[in-house]
This record gives sequence, structure tokens and C-alpha cells, in this order.
Amino acid sequence: MTTLTLQKQSTCGGGTVAYYSHRSTVCDCDMRFAVFIPPQAKSHPVPVLYYLSGLTCTEENFTAKAGAQRYAAQHGLMLVAPDTSPRGVNIPGEDDDWDFGSSAGFYVDATIAPWSCHYRMYSYVTQELPTLIAEHFAIQPDRQGIFGHSMGGHGALVAGLRNPDLFKSISAFAPIAAPMQCPWGQKAFTNYLGSNPETWRDYDASLLVKHHADANRLILIDQGTADAFLESQLMPQVLETACKDAGQPLNLRFQDSYDHSYFFIATFMEDHIRHHAGVLCA
Repeated sequence: MTTLTLQKQSTCGGGTVAYYSHRSTVCDCDMRFAVFIPPQAKSHPVPVLYYLSGLTCTEENFTAKAGAQRYAAQHGLMLVAPDTSPRGVNIPGEDDDWDFGSSAGFYVDATIAPWSCHYRMYSYVTQELPTLIAEHFAIQPDRQGIFGHSMGGHGALVAGLRNPDLFKSISAFAPIAAPMQCPWGQKAFTNYLGSNPETWRDYDASLLVKHHADANRLILIDQGTADAFLESQLMPQVLETACKDAGQPLNLRFQDSYDHSYFFIATFMEDHIRHHAGVLCA
């Protein structure tokens, strides 16, 4: 069993917010995550919901800013928020750009050296971390969901679409919905996966939905109309068209005047927790 090191914890929402570190086999470095343990977990195993954060974020942004714990406590959901990349692995240039390297793992398994040695966030989120959570916390492993914001929204869509047996519910806030067509995605994919776009297709939700549509699973997406990245980086309409063509139920809600910040996320967090609870707690 992997050893967890408790970094800090606080009482919250009748439960506990705790921050842990551990040695990751997949990423070959120390990794960190935050967990909210709802009060219901004191008496019985509970469903678990993973949140993937965006560029520049750590495991703390969501936990401190989103206000999700009160709603998770109401429904008896555990929340798990991993860090967004490996840290301090001594790759030249890892800290040079805010949109690549540290804090920008893009939830892919890098295949290009030197990133391929550590930047394996897809396998971390879909394999190692769920196994770790099941080993150490009182969860129902057959009731797990995933959501995220921006880069993390992209990661949640990809992980959820490709792993329907693991993640029963999916939602996102302002996701990078068509990363192969936007500068953020093109930069990350080129450096992590190589220059051949054919190798990128497994990490683009707007393409994956064609082969992984599920008529019985509704995807919820909220997008602010005042988001500065809406047209150039996020492109939700591309995913909307792909879902329509594939028969994938999608509730894409454009929220007037909201931007890309956690003020936007906190405003609609209750709706997203309710969306997941409707599946995971039914």
C-alpha cells in the first residue's frame, strides 16, 4: 500500500479538508492532492468526485475558492483534487512558461523525452490516484465521477469519455473543448506528444465523443460569455456540434457576463455537485 503523508487538515462542512503528498510510481516523483471527506464517511463508504484544475493551479485552488464542500456534504460526496502536474523534476524549461510544464500537465501521458519520464497525468488521474483513494479512504469504487475547469475541464472530458466504467458522471467549467484546434492545446500536445497530430486524437474530447458517446450519460458544461478565452482557446461550439452528431447528450449553458475565474465556478458549483449526485448517489 502506498504511504500517504498528511501535510495539513481542517474541519469543514462537518467533515475534513486534508492535503496529502505521496510518491507516485506513474509520475516517478512526489505528487500532491487535496481531499474533502464528508461527514457521512464516518459511518459508511461514500461516492467520490474528482476535480481537475486548470493552468497555473495547484491542488489548493479548487479546495479554497470553489465553495464545493458545503454542497458535497449535503449529498455525501467525497471530493478529490490532484495537483496539475509533477513538480521539481529538474526538466530544463519546466518552469519557464505558465501554459506549459509545471502547473500545465494537460492530463496527457507524454511520449516525448524528457517529459515522458514524469508527465503522465492521464494515467495518474485515471489509474494511480483512484487506486490510492480506494486504498486509503471509505469510498464506493463503483460510484465515481469527474469534473474540472479549463485545462482541467479538458482533462475531465477526456478521462470521463475514455473511462466510462470508472467515471459514471462528467461535467466541466469552461473546458478546452477542442484542444487540437487552439494554441494552448497545440503547444502542449506538440511538446508532450510530438509533431504528428494523429498522436493527439486520444486527448481531444471533440473527436473522442464520436467513438465514446453514451446516450444515457448527460454531460453538463457551463461557459461564461465574458470569458476572454472563449473564442480563441475554449471553442465549446466545436464540442457541441460533435456531441449532436454523435448522439451524446450535452447541456451546454452559456452564462451571461461571467468570466473565466473562480467567481464563475463558485456561482454554479451547486448545480454541478447536484448533477453528479443525481448519478452517483441515486
